[in-house]
Amino acid sequence: MTDEYIRLEHISKDFGQTTVLKDLCAVLQKGEILGFLGPSGAGKTTTIKILTGQLEPTGGDAYILGTHIKNIDETIYEQIGIVTDHCGAYERLTVYDNLRYFARILQVNPGRIDKLLERIGLYEHRKKPAGKLSKGQAQRLVLARAVLHKPKVLFLDEPTSGLDPSTAQSIHKLLMELREEGMAIFLTTHNMEEAARLCDHVALLNDGQIVEYGTPEELCLRYNQDKRYRILLSDSSKLMLGQTPKDVEHLSRLLLEDQISTLHSCEPTLESVFLTVTGRSLQ
Repeated sequence: MTDEYIRLEHISKDFGQTTVLKDLCAVLQKGEILGFLGPSGAGKTTTIKILTGQLEPTGGDAYILGTHIKNIDETIYEQIGIVTDHCGAYERLTVYDNLRYFARILQVNPGRIDKLLERIGLYEHRKKPAGKLSKGQAQRLVLARAVLHKPKVLFLDEPTSGLDPSTAQSIHKLLMELREEGMAIFLTTHNMEEAARLCDHVALLNDGQIVEYGTPEELCLRYNQDKRYRILLSDSSKLMLGQTPKDVEHLSRLLLEDQISTLHSCEPTLESVFLTVTGRSLQ
């Protein structure tokens, strides 16, 4: 087994006369988060379904944990976790019993359950029926179930959609910890701020095609055509300077005179890069 956990090679998918994926190529390594970013209908969920054996591609090849997707079997499913909109919990069972049920199926030591509940902030709710949880708590329970067996690859389809910022932040923290432990995470989202914070590499997906691919920093710098600097002066006034000779001279003078409190470059965000590349917003 190499450190390459997922590979997409020229994947396409047609539904009748409609093409939803076109020539997708991407790689996900051990201990990385790969973000597939785009608006609803861009093909993100379809990609996950192909990689997990739920759909057959029309063309191209894909591999997960060194196995071609046509040959996915039980041994592969035992090494992956999936969180989608349809991954609900058993509402009448308690939080603990939900995880205990899947621990039996996945042959996981039940002693791991309490540790995992503490880690995701649900230990104090372990005796509560899952149907009584808030949306954020329920999403954390589903995520806990997906990582209960310590999978090598975790698929997350819009995992923080509709969650409050505090809950989303706690999920982000867990995902970064899982990445540090070597888990490979395939994340789909239309939240570009989330992607910039979490992802090692991102693919911007539009109408089923990858229109840009790279690290978030690479993409933002690649489209930083109009270089500008946002400045807060020591007298609390603000300036925006560019890279014209006049502005550079002005900036140099301010630095020499120690008049600058803060200085920030103004690279575009991933969202503005997406708008530049596709001509459309993420909504």
